[in-house]
Amino acid sequence: MPGEWLSLHEAAELLGVHPSTLRSWADQGRLAVHRTQGGHRRFRRADVEVWLHTRQHNGNIEFGSVAENALKRMRIEISEGRLENADWYRKLDPEARDQYRQSGRSLLLGLVSFLSSQDESLSAEARSLGYEYASRGWRLGLSSVEAAEAFLFFRNTLMDAMLNFYESAGVHSPKAWADMVRRTMSFTDQVMLALLETYQAYVR
Repeated sequence: MPGEWLSLHEAAELLGVHPSTLRSWADQGRLAVHRTQGGHRRFRRADVEVWLHTRQHNGNIEFGSVAENALKRMRIEISEGRLENADWYRKLDPEARDQYRQSGRSLLLGLVSFLSSQDESLSAEARSLGYEYASRGWRLGLSSVEAAEAFLFFRNTLMDAMLNFYESAGVHSPKAWADMVRRTMSFTDQVMLALLETYQAYVR
């Protein structure tokens, strides 16, 4: 029947996600996909609609939107000069400040990957980020406390963005909220611990 099959972009639009996200879900077997003779992905409209309903019912969130929200908030925080009063931030030259913003983006992307997957092995990425924050802070002459403050600024910005997104998205599932907070804290706690452990190693 007309409209029974959807292209990758049509199905992604219906689900409200980026085509690359849907491509990844299909490749992981999370959503049924069919291939044309030319190798193009096609999705049955009924499958997509059922899957969309299930995601909405379970309170699942498209974390690409969370990432976009967090990046915007991070830029607002910086553009409004809220960091100017932070001692650690005033120590940094423009290049170093840009490097910290890049670290903030890396933290965001790592967290989104962790939240989007049930694979706890991604904790290795959290520890890698902790090492990145520590080594950068050490090179720039920040104390362990100042390096931790720098990390906490970005962590708290991300947490605020996550909470704001869940509220604006109308997520009513207590389980969804609890799972988001638990996994966010688990991931960022590992970053912080790795940061402090790395500083201890430098001091020794």
